Amino acid sequence: MAEKIIETAYAKINLGLRILGKRDDGYHEVSMIMQSVGLSDEVIISEGEGIQISTNLEGLTCGKDNLAYKAAALLAERYNITPNVHIVLNKKIFMAAGLAGGSSDAAAVLRGLNKYWNLNLYNDRLEALAAELGSDVPFCVLCGTAMVEGRGERVRKLPDLPECIFVVCKPDFSVST
Repeated sequence: MAEKIIETAYAKINLGLRILGKRDDGYHEVSMIMQSVGLSDEVIISEGEGIQISTNLEGLTCGKDNLAYKAAALLAERYNITPNVHIVLNKKIFMAAGLAGGSSDAAAVLRGLNKYWNLNLYNDRLEALAAELGSDVPFCVLCGTAMVEGRGERVRKLPDLPECIFVVCKPDFSVST
């Protein structure tokens, strides 16, 4: 087991989004192109007691309702691991801005714990677990540029965009996305 794992949790933007209809499970059927951007959180995993989450962002819950916590609990349950980990979320991605901050952190926890616990899972397995956590999480496991379909669980890598600059504006109010 590694002493400490550091993962980068990249924000995402939607370059295109088509809502194709409402599904029986309550989600929307979508077809979209997602892109990772340079704005990112840092996720640090080290030894702890149970699952401990801490963050630099005031007002962010660190309990069982945090998506990073849920990711650690899911992976531990599936692979019968006693999860004695401390997960630090150094947040830079704006909350409630549609940038997948929580989803990206959860994906980084899956990737990081995969290394920390020496599970050697391939991305397709991590993406399947990620789909149980939320619609943006499978893309956030992969990152880059991708076509995302279904409710977000089907991710197909696309060629990377040429380097470019995006300006993201976040107003002083939040909208749950």
